[in-house]
Amino acid sequence: MDEYNRFVDWEKMDVTVQTQDPKELTCTEFQELKQLARQGYWAKNHSLRAKVYHKLINNIPCRTVTPDANVYRDIVVKIIGKRNSGSLPLPEFVDNSLVPTYCLNAEGIGAVRKIILCIANQFPDISFCPALPSVTALLLHYSKDEAECFEKVCRILACNDPSKRLIDQTFLAFESSCMTFGDLVNKYCQAAHKLMVAVSEDVLEVYSDWQRWLFGELPMVYIARVFDVFLVEGYKVLYRVALALLKFFHKVRAGQPMESDSIQQDIRSFVRDIAKSVSPERLLEKAFAIRLFSRKEIQLLQMANEKALQQKGITVKQKRQNVHLAVHAENFKSEIVSVKEMRDIWSWIPERFALCQPLLLFTTLEHGCSLSRFYSHSEGHEPTLLLIKTTAKEVCGAYLSTDWSERRRGGNKLSFFGTGECFVFRLQPEVERYEWVIIKHPELAMSVSEPENHATQASSTLSSTSVPSDPSDRLSPFLSARHFNLPSKTASMFMAGSSECIIIGGGDGQALYLDADLNHGRTSHCNTFNNQPLCSESFQISVLEVWGFRDNMNG
Repeated sequence: MDEYNRFVDWEKMDVTVQTQDPKELTCTEFQELKQLARQGYWAKNHSLRAKVYHKLINNIPCRTVTPDANVYRDIVVKIIGKRNSGSLPLPEFVDNSLVPTYCLNAEGIGAVRKIILCIANQFPDISFCPALPSVTALLLHYSKDEAECFEKVCRILACNDPSKRLIDQTFLAFESSCMTFGDLVNKYCQAAHKLMVAVSEDVLEVYSDWQRWLFGELPMVYIARVFDVFLVEGYKVLYRVALALLKFFHKVRAGQPMESDSIQQDIRSFVRDIAKSVSPERLLEKAFAIRLFSRKEIQLLQMANEKALQQKGITVKQKRQNVHLAVHAENFKSEIVSVKEMRDIWSWIPERFALCQPLLLFTTLEHGCSLSRFYSHSEGHEPTLLLIKTTAKEVCGAYLSTDWSERRRGGNKLSFFGTGECFVFRLQPEVERYEWVIIKHPELAMSVSEPENHATQASSTLSSTSVPSDPSDRLSPFLSARHFNLPSKTASMFMAGSSECIIIGGGDGQALYLDADLNHGRTSHCNTFNNQPLCSESFQISVLEVWGFRDNMNG
């Protein structure tokens, strides 16, 4: 341990987790490394972890010219001079208020600032990297000197493998990762998401803290275990652990009053004191129990969110106030839902579209009950939001990912289309969102029974042509049917329309069926939506509205 203890204050370290077992690491196979990292094989031996980090980081594919230890030795005196390293101002691209010490001694704390300033000198393209202080402080534990730590951090920053995302270095990358995390929470932590919606006006603002939970609030022992796996498996691990943190937060705090005026502060406090309720092993166990989407699908979602931000001109931190758009009360008027209810719906939709404002496309109060007029006003907009209020004052609706013009692909026959991002929901008498079970549990597709009535006709005519050839063009990349090995007859059954009717939620039953005159409808207790009804089985429509997304990518 001697050669790696220069910067560590061992009185602050939990030495009970350290052993002196003479372990070695000889494996090179990815799967074996992955298992050892998850099991914490090198977590209890400081020297072994240092050697493993050195090996893993040296294997990162980097740019041809990547600063190394010799560069640091050449530039550190020129950049730092005789200034006191403990009070050095950090570059603007890091959060100066969030520089964890991780049980470093005074020399180590000063070294972190020196290393970061030298990195700023060598990486002028970094514009936003709040995780950098945490990563630097952590790696200093497992470095013989400042120059070696500098080289490790530089290799992580200079990674040029397009399939291996490591640390966000621009505001665009950081903000799109926050949006992607929000999408994943919406999908995998619905109970926690429901709590966030109830106590926060801006859910994305809460989720924008996710990297801070890991690289700021999480104690040293925990982040080191996370970093072990991160160096082997990459960025997806960070999403997993952050989701697990949110799940534990909801489990521990559910039903309890908030400890502060801000849910953000409550989560930060929980993560900071996580040792009181969750061990590092339990946290990782929970993280890897989540059946998360593939790395490719997450990468597609990340690209879609980046594209959405770019097209709105949001690329730098100074424009952050324009990122988290809410439904503005002064510009919103609906005969079906209140501003608060629309904000609840907005929290369910993919984050890239939550950047947009709602735009009323069609309402039966103004445009009448003609189905052809419904289509003419709705076509050309993707996605859309359907809202229905019945004469019994029930309110339900659906988020529809695909342009209604897709219905023509089936010719004169009724055929289903859409992607797994579609969902239906109920607002009155109580709020509930229902996912498409076939997408949530693809194995159910193999046992789907043939739908009745119109859906039976649709099943027999559906073909793979109803799936968009390139989902990324429509910014519905993940959860698109083509990412699942589903039979063609169930691949994309969600929405269908003809001159006679509209069906929302096909597959193994009609979740929502609207007649041609848009005056009547019916819903069924189908397996598609967990055997739950949206409203009365047969209902009369009081008002129907279709909303688009103002200033969205598809015009």
